[in-house]
Amino acid sequence: MNSSETNIYIYGRHTIEETLENEADRIEKIYVRDSVHDNQISKVFRLASEYRIPISHVPGSRLHEMVGNVNDQGVVAMMSKVSYLDFGEWLDTVDTSTYPAVLLLDEIEDPGNLGAILRTAAAAGISAVLVPKHRQAPVSGVVYKTSAGTAGRIPIVRAGNLNQAIMKLKDEGFWIGGLDMDGDQNLWDLEVDRPLGFVVGNESSGISQKTLEHCDYKFRIPMENRVESLNASVSAALLCYEWKRKR
Repeated sequence: MNSSETNIYIYGRHTIEETLENEADRIEKIYVRDSVHDNQISKVFRLASEYRIPISHVPGSRLHEMVGNVNDQGVVAMMSKVSYLDFGEWLDTVDTSTYPAVLLLDEIEDPGNLGAILRTAAAAGISAVLVPKHRQAPVSGVVYKTSAGTAGRIPIVRAGNLNQAIMKLKDEGFWIGGLDMDGDQNLWDLEVDRPLGFVVGNESSGISQKTLEHCDYKFRIPMENRVESLNASVSAALLCYEWKRKR
């Protein structure tokens, strides 16, 4: 996947259909492999026509130049990059009386994990996903593919410093919990009668020690058969749905 400063490329029929249905204003152009028959992507053509998005038929090598050696299913869309929300501006709009929940990602590096987390967060009704500016996977075409087009349906808020963002959330009444395999609280004991921020750590090193110190409590996911940890996106999914279940 290649990207410029202002555009990214997403690929795959389902992903592009989902994005056309929900964020058509961000798609600038669609590229179709010249060997693909129109009836194979009729929905893409219909939606593109409805929103007046130009389509170009190109050789498969051109798609490869845009997205790399992936299963592009013969269709690629060029779209403007996700507009991250400013943390301060977003926080001003939050109604804490509704007891919202937000995810705070502590240097998630794998695009597949990020896409899966965004998809789960959107499905579970999480209010926003907060990401740091540095050492964090960007919202790329791979992320869009993994999220099945849901990456643009949930606010993605970018903060210059995650620990400072946590302190400001706490000032606004949020309680902050970190996912940690040595946590002192079982995830099943989660209380949801308050605004909550959930920290999900890096795939290999988990939550940084300094960030853990800012957490009000640390959750552990019950494990059996000597399993030590779960994938970051799986852990986030369990957390999101335990919150949703108790809501």
